[in-house]
Amino acid sequence: MATLPTLRIDNLLAALNEAEIAQHPVEVHGALVGLICGGVEQSSKGWTLPLLELMNDGQALPPKLQALVEELYQDAVTRLSDTDFGFNPMLPEEEESLPKRVEALSLWVQSFLTGIAIIQPKLNKASTEVREVIQDLSEIAQVEFDVAEDDESEAALIELMEFTRMAALLCYSEFGPAIEDDTPIDLGVLH
Repeated sequence: MATLPTLRIDNLLAALNEAEIAQHPVEVHGALVGLICGGVEQSSKGWTLPLLELMNDGQALPPKLQALVEELYQDAVTRLSDTDFGFNPMLPEEEESLPKRVEALSLWVQSFLTGIAIIQPKLNKASTEVREVIQDLSEIAQVEFDVAEDDESEAALIELMEFTRMAALLCYSEFGPAIEDDTPIDLGVLH
């Protein structure tokens, strides 16, 4: 599934800057996906209010940014519910330096964990697998940014990105709306 041209990091960054909201696009996407994976009510008010609390102290967004966030929400829901697992965290392209991509992954995971925690008060009662994944994600959120630009570090980042992607899908399968395909998701939990 191709990403819509409007849902690029640079477009979201420009809209956030124009609205004077000091959030990185990956933080907005991470929080939004966290809310969705936590089982936020799928109605417009259900997900909009908690997201506004996280990204703009509960204040309404300018129309251009609001439209972009709504498009981002629809895209995330569509991708998370796609049985072919078309979902990926919004992260910088490979052209960015490795430290910037590592930092972006950390920010995305931090925001995802915040989003899921505020909407899903029963995380401590989740399945063992989800609790382990949440613990592993909290370790990913604290990853060091000063990494060497080498093949080993690149491979490690790719592995962490894939784990993060599958962790979000696992949380969505546990807390989100019922998915027609009941095939369990195997993450190969990190430890």
